Amino acid sequence: MTDVSEGNESVITTVVHLSEVVNILKQGLKPGRLAEMVASLIMLDSIDILAVGKNDYLAATELGRDLEMDSNDALAVKVMQARKVKEIYSFDKVFERIEGISRLPVVN
Repeated sequence: MTDVSEGNESVITTVVHLSEVVNILKQGLKPGRLAEMVASLIMLDSIDILAVGKNDYLAATELGRDLEMDSNDALAVKVMQARKVKEIYSFDKVFERIEGISRLPVVN
């Protein structure tokens, strides 16, 4: 992720997935520090944060049913497919089942 924070690599995410990160980090960070961290992520030119509408989420929910994954993970797949993105930063092994997607970081 250093490449992203230094602007050497561009990535995309959605407001849904940013919210997931906030929900995880709020367990260990004070609200002020969390707000600083989120603001710094939002301000990075190398991160494109996409809006998600009702129809996007409905389509992701249907795809999730087909792929046997939760709606948020299926949303990531839909966004990746639409943008022709082949790699995802995630510790969730469910993405390893999706043809054409590689999960990063590779952990042995």
